[in-house]
Amino acid sequence: MASRTDNLVLVRGMRDTKTVFAQWNDDPWRVVGPWFAGSLAISLGLLACVLVVAAFSTPDTRWMVLPGFGAAPAGEQVGFYLFRNGLVLALHALACVAGFIAGSSMPAEAERYTGVWRTIHDKAGPLAIAFVTAATIFSVVTQAWVLGGGLSTLAAQYDVSPPYLMLLLLPHALPELVAVFLPLAAWIIASRRREWDQLLAATIVTVAFAVPMLVIAAFTEVYITPMILERGLGLG
Repeated sequence: MASRTDNLVLVRGMRDTKTVFAQWNDDPWRVVGPWFAGSLAISLGLLACVLVVAAFSTPDTRWMVLPGFGAAPAGEQVGFYLFRNGLVLALHALACVAGFIAGSSMPAEAERYTGVWRTIHDKAGPLAIAFVTAATIFSVVTQAWVLGGGLSTLAAQYDVSPPYLMLLLLPHALPELVAVFLPLAAWIIASRRREWDQLLAATIVTVAFAVPMLVIAAFTEVYITPMILERGLGLG
């Protein structure tokens, strides 16, 4: 019989992760490709929701400042955007880790118990997955609501349509969204396939891809997006 140490989440996670990496090594893009496709689909879905919210939102009468306007670009702005998007990435990465614990480790741990404790461990997995799903939906809905309201206000201020203003913001916004949603896309794909043991490895890989993407997006937002907006809105 395996020792109690062998059943610890961290130990099981490292063992499963090494096995998964070995399986992925032969054809990594077969694994990564669906994550990017799924993340892109989620991002486009969110942007569509943002446009719907913007279309039905009443613009705020208070003046909003577009990113990069009114002050010279600064490293502090890059840091702010990285911190803000890093929090969202961390939330989605934690959802991946929680999915691994709930779908892989908890059922294995339940085998060690009987009676009430076994029932608790058996139910903990589905409950944790339901909680992660609800938290993710809340995150997406909140982002759509906030971004849609801001887009409506900015579009009214500069007398352009929300879709046109969104188009000007896409060079930094779309890569940014794809990056933060990568762990979530991996979570969705793994959960549909019941491949819970792959989620810890997926967390490591998706975060490794997302971090440089967020850095590039932040620099684009601070140094390039203002120039695109000036030209597109005729403010130059």
